[in-house]
Amino acid sequence: TVEGLIVAMSLIGAVLVTTFAGGVADWLGRRPMLIVSSVLYFVSGLVMFWSPNVYVLLLGRLLDGFGVGLAVTLVPIYISETSPPEIRGLLNTLPQFCGSLGMFLSYCMVFGMSLMSSPSWRLMLVVLSIPSIAYFAVAVLYLPESPRWLVSKGRMIEAKQVLQRLRGREDVAGELVLGVHY
Repeated sequence: TVEGLIVAMSLIGAVLVTTFAGGVADWLGRRPMLIVSSVLYFVSGLVMFWSPNVYVLLLGRLLDGFGVGLAVTLVPIYISETSPPEIRGLLNTLPQFCGSLGMFLSYCMVFGMSLMSSPSWRLMLVVLSIPSIAYFAVAVLYLPESPRWLVSKGRMIEAKQVLQRLRGREDVAGELVLGVHY
């Protein structure tokens, strides 16, 4: 049915993107791909909100899936490559926690909307764009490139500067030497 395809389109997009997200992130970097993911989230919400027909709605769901696929692939990689080893495992549980919280909140929103006399499915879908603005702002303003990726590209000075910023100390030589063996 059309409804099933609308739901599945996001998953189809996510599967398609995850097949090459790692390779593209190895080529272009983690940070740019995280920014692309946030833009895809934002645009998909707007496309779904303004969709004049089911085909445009399907396109919006596909774009949403692309954003999801990039995020679920790259966020754990980015966290692993930027966090200190002693809290890496803890930090890598955050994406799963946030995803579960987001699903819970979306179910609450759908329930709340079901109590309305005339619920708007468009409103429900445009809500996706709201957290994407924060995601974009954090990715652009605060996230440095992964030091591991910088090391893999031979950009040792930048990797050292990023590690110093992330760790809040000057002496990161030991960790940087380990980064050479990534």
